[in-house]
Amino acid sequence: MTEIIKQKLSDSRAARWTALVIVSVTMMFAYFFTDVMSPLEPLLTAAMGGEDGLGLGWTSSEYGWFSGAYGLMNVYLLLLFFGGIILDKFGIRFTGLMSTALMFIGALIKWYSVANTFDGTIWVPFGGDVQQQVAIAGLGFAIFGVGSEIAGITVSKVIAKWFTGHELALAMGVQVALARIGTAVALGASLPIARAFGGVSASVGLGAVCLCIGTISFLVYNVMDKKEDKAAAEAASEPEDGFKFSDLKILFTNRGFWYITLLCLMFYAGVFPFLKFATKLMVFKYGVAPDLAGLIPAMLPFGTIFLTPFFGGIYDKYGKGATLMIIGSVLLTIVHVIFALPVSSVVLAIAVMIVLGIAFGLVPSAMWPSVPKIIPMKLLGTAYAVIFYIQNIGLSMVPMWIGSVNEKNTAADGVIDYTESMAIFAGFGVVAIIIAYLLKLEDKKKGYGLEKANIQK
Repeated sequence: MTEIIKQKLSDSRAARWTALVIVSVTMMFAYFFTDVMSPLEPLLTAAMGGEDGLGLGWTSSEYGWFSGAYGLMNVYLLLLFFGGIILDKFGIRFTGLMSTALMFIGALIKWYSVANTFDGTIWVPFGGDVQQQVAIAGLGFAIFGVGSEIAGITVSKVIAKWFTGHELALAMGVQVALARIGTAVALGASLPIARAFGGVSASVGLGAVCLCIGTISFLVYNVMDKKEDKAAAEAASEPEDGFKFSDLKILFTNRGFWYITLLCLMFYAGVFPFLKFATKLMVFKYGVAPDLAGLIPAMLPFGTIFLTPFFGGIYDKYGKGATLMIIGSVLLTIVHVIFALPVSSVVLAIAVMIVLGIAFGLVPSAMWPSVPKIIPMKLLGTAYAVIFYIQNIGLSMVPMWIGSVNEKNTAADGVIDYTESMAIFAGFGVVAIIIAYLLKLEDKKKGYGLEKANIQK
């Protein structure tokens, strides 16, 4: 049996880590593009022609709608859910190329919108009448969002395929870390690039070029994946059962799976939407210069670059996955409570962002590797799709909610009171703590092994 296992390409440490790096590059560029507009909110919402001629004249509500447009097609057209079924039915190679192509097409539409001027308004779902430029940008972001989320579940299944029984949590942590590099670069460099090269379109155009490179990277991975499938087929003593729609009952009746799904919704609702408003928060509440304000939120993904693989390594060797999720949820709550307090110390803001980075390293490093312990491989694509689908409800609705709240709390001089919006984020953290604790109880009852090590000796 040992000799048969060694015939698999994924048994080679060099091969599986090479595959990981290739697909992680694609996701790194996807995450860069996801947040490339976040630091540009001061330019987007500046009066037309303002900010040295770079302002686009969007309202806070329009920016909130645009940010939430990322998940609209995934949530309301169920495209992400169907993407998971396509992944389990047609495989990684087909789904990966489809998703990367959608990302690139969406990026081009978004770049076209901000690179040109338009007249008039258009009615959009959940946004009412918005400027045509905002509507087109939102359409591009929505198409990109479909591709990005399907690519995300595809890469998650890639890692589970190559690393189950090996360094699964560490591998997922490294993938997340590289993705955070993309986020960090977007948050830290997007605004300076836009100012240096003539506007918002420069940063968005750079992101589109990166996604083109990411598509090419996935083509390279497909060659390795084909070899792995061939080797796995030769090594298997009997063929593995394929995906059947009747198997979905296994997924939808699993309480532990739903706990992880809801934890993902609450935790990420308290992080990613917050990042979309964090740059302006630093400017208005903490008095940071606009050109430097994006650097403080950028500390969060930079911190997780090191912490997510570190905590993933702990999970692989020592277990305690459910416990790590509880601790991370507690830290998330504490962070937003502090941001809601009437204190405007820049030093405190930096310290709190570091704590948020720790939380952001803890929960994903334990949450994503826990899914394969609960759900069989043949359903893993659909399982991740459902989790990402529910997550997208938060990613689409929460920015719109927060954008409206911030506009309501904007004074006549343009200064925003962030107390209410930060309290909302803190509420997400409280719910996340409760769900993480229920997951730990369910693991003790069902024996999923969430508190056990991943590496099989």
